[in-house]
Amino acid sequence: MKSLRGKPRSIMFLGFNSLLSQQAAGNLTQERLKENTMNLSEYFEMTKGVGVLSTADSDGRVDAAIYARPHFVDDGTLAFIMRDRLTHHNLQSNPYATYLFKEDGVGYHGKRLFMSKVREEQNSELLESLRRRKAAYGNDEDRFLVFFKLDKERPLVGDVK
Repeated sequence: MKSLRGKPRSIMFLGFNSLLSQQAAGNLTQERLKENTMNLSEYFEMTKGVGVLSTADSDGRVDAAIYARPHFVDDGTLAFIMRDRLTHHNLQSNPYATYLFKEDGVGYHGKRLFMSKVREEQNSELLESLRRRKAAYGNDEDRFLVFFKLDKERPLVGDVK
């Protein structure tokens, strides 16, 4: 099993679900949750792969689109940069989304992040500062920085009890 900073990946990230359960029960401070979100941030910084962001409209019609790795913000939220397409449209009427991330390589290793939208910004300075690809955009189309709170994290395959 690959390791991350000397710790087996299964031990480092499987404990995160327990932390989310503690938060739901009111036993986890915002500071502790923020600290563990940073562990997830390190995972995405160090791990290459393919991500899919899934949303549904108010009638339950589902959409899935390829998205880059999430950005992790100082307040503990995750953010995605998006154009005004179906994914963004769906989030206007249904705030729930799932991000599925499959690590590069053999096998089925990765993450599923279940999230709730908390806010968004349009064409903001923060959006520009978070962009990983600094090439100029090809048009004047609006871009949105959509922030989510992490509701639940699961492995790509199977479940953590």
